[in-house]
Amino acid sequence: MKIALVQINPVIGDFAANCLAIKTAAEQALAKGCSLAVFPEMVVSGYPPQDLLERRSFLDDHDRAMAQLVRELPPLAVLFGCLERRQGQGKALYNAAVVAMGGRIIHRVRKQLLPSYDVFDENRYFEPGPPATLFTLGDLNFAITICEDIWHQEAGCYRGDPVAALFADAHEQGERIDCLINVSASPFQRDKELTRHALFQSICLRYQVPFLYVNQVGGQDSLLFDGRSLAMNADAEIVATGAGFAPDLVIVDTDSWQGEMHGEIQAEPVAAVYAALVMGVRDYVHKCGFHSAVLGLSGGIDSALTAAIAVDALGADNVLGLALPSPYSSSESMIDAEMLAANLGCTFKVIPITPVFSAFQASLQPFFAGLAADLSEQNLQARIRGTLLMALSNKFGHLLLSTGNKSELAVGYCTLYGDMSGGLAVISDVPKQMVYELARYINRERIRIPERTLTKAPTAELKENQYDQDDLPPYAILDQILERHLEQGQGLTELVQAGFDEHMVRDVLRRIRLNEYKRKQAPMGLKVTSKAFGYGRRYPNVQNYQQ
Repeated sequence: MKIALVQINPVIGDFAANCLAIKTAAEQALAKGCSLAVFPEMVVSGYPPQDLLERRSFLDDHDRAMAQLVRELPPLAVLFGCLERRQGQGKALYNAAVVAMGGRIIHRVRKQLLPSYDVFDENRYFEPGPPATLFTLGDLNFAITICEDIWHQEAGCYRGDPVAALFADAHEQGERIDCLINVSASPFQRDKELTRHALFQSICLRYQVPFLYVNQVGGQDSLLFDGRSLAMNADAEIVATGAGFAPDLVIVDTDSWQGEMHGEIQAEPVAAVYAALVMGVRDYVHKCGFHSAVLGLSGGIDSALTAAIAVDALGADNVLGLALPSPYSSSESMIDAEMLAANLGCTFKVIPITPVFSAFQASLQPFFAGLAADLSEQNLQARIRGTLLMALSNKFGHLLLSTGNKSELAVGYCTLYGDMSGGLAVISDVPKQMVYELARYINRERIRIPERTLTKAPTAELKENQYDQDDLPPYAILDQILERHLEQGQGLTELVQAGFDEHMVRDVLRRIRLNEYKRKQAPMGLKVTSKAFGYGRRYPNVQNYQQ
C-alpha cells in the first residue's frame, strides 16, 4: 500500500482555501497510486484558531466546508484533522481527526491529551477524547493519534498514555497494530527535531511498529510550523522525510517500508532557524495582506540580519531599507548600511533626522533647560526614527519590521515607541550570539552582510562614543544567563552556583523584571527558542520577586 504524507500551509479560518488544498493534494496522491493520504492536525480550520472557536459562525462555516470537502474528495481514504462538536457536560468541542472515503466519514478519533503549557491552551476549548479504536484499510490496522497524544512521557504532566492504551487494548482484543500514525501541528523551535526523533524512535522500538508523522507547515502569528513529516520503520530507521518549512507530499510504501526523502534527516540547526525566520516573515506579511516591508538600516548587525531575512522572504524589490542618521551616526555606519542594501539588492533611501531632532530639542528647551542630556535625548532620536518609518509604512503599505534581538528585549535595551515600533519583530526571539551565527550563515557562499558589520562593537549611536558593552555584560555571558533564566527557569541561586557573578546576575534579573511592561507593548515576534516573549510567557508587569 502507498501512503501519502501531506504537509500543507493552512490559513486560519480560510476554509475554502484550506479544503481546496486538501482536495488537490488528495487528487495528487491518488494519481501517484496511493490508497491513503494523511494530513495534519486541525487542517480544515488551521491551527491554532484560539478564541475563534468560541464563535458559532466560525464553527458553522467549518462544518459546512468540511461536509462539502468529504463529498468532493477523490476515491481514496483521506485522514485529516478537524473540529468536532460534542454534547453533554464539559467543553463543546473535540480536537478530532477523521478518515473520509466514498463521500462519508468512516472513522473518527479524538485527541486525549490537551496541552496547556507554553504557547498551548487547548483545555480552554476542548474536551479530552475517549480511547481511540483501530482503523483498518486493506489488510493493515492503523492506530491514529493526534499530536500531544504521543508526548505523554516527554511532557511529564499527564496521567494517561494513549499509545500504551492502544497497544494494550489491541493485545487484549487479539488484534495487531501494523502502523502508528500521528497527525500534528507541532511548532518549531531550535533543536526540537532532535527531541522529536528521540521520542519517535523510542515508540518504534518499544512497540516494534512503523510510525508515520505528518506535521503542519507555515507561519501562524508568532508560531512557526516546520513540516518535516517523516516515516520510520519498526527498527526506528527514518525511511521517508518531508521538506522543511515548505508544503510537501511524500509517499511511503508499506510493502517495503521505504519512501521518498525530500528533506534532510537532521538539518543543521542554524540553517533550520534561518529557514524558519524566512518562512515566518513571508507568511506573516502575506497572510496579513501586505506585499512589502520597510525597516531601518543602522549599519549594525541586527538590522543587517533582519534585512537579509526580509529579502529572502519577500524578494529584494519588496524591501525598503531606510537609513536615518543622527548627529551621532558614524560615516562607517552609513557606508555599511548602503553596502548591505547593495549586496542584498533592496531599495536604499536616506532621511537625516538631525533637523527633526533639533526641532524637538527647541520645543523641549523651556522644560529641559539647565538639565544634563540623558536617556531622554537618546530615546527621542529612536522615536523620531520610529515615527518616520511608520509614516512610510502608512503611505506606501509596507509592513514595518522592527530589528531588536532577544538579548536587548530581555533587559530593556530598546526604546518603546522608537526602535520597538513595527508590525513584526523578526528576531525578537534570537539571542545576540545567535544573531552572529545567522549572519555568518548568510555569508557562507558570498558576502552579503559587510564584514565590518560582523566585527565592529555593537553600538546604538545615540550619544558620543556609545557601545552596548558599556551598559551591558558581554553578550557571550548575558546570553548564557538569559537562556538559563528564561528557558530553563533558573533563578538567582542556581545562576550564582553555576559560576556567574552575583552582582551581574542581580542586575540582569532586575532589568528583566522591570522591563516586562515594554515587552507587553512590543510587536509580535517569531518564536524559535523554547521560551519566547509573547503569549507563551505569562508574567505580571507589576511584581517584585527578585530571585
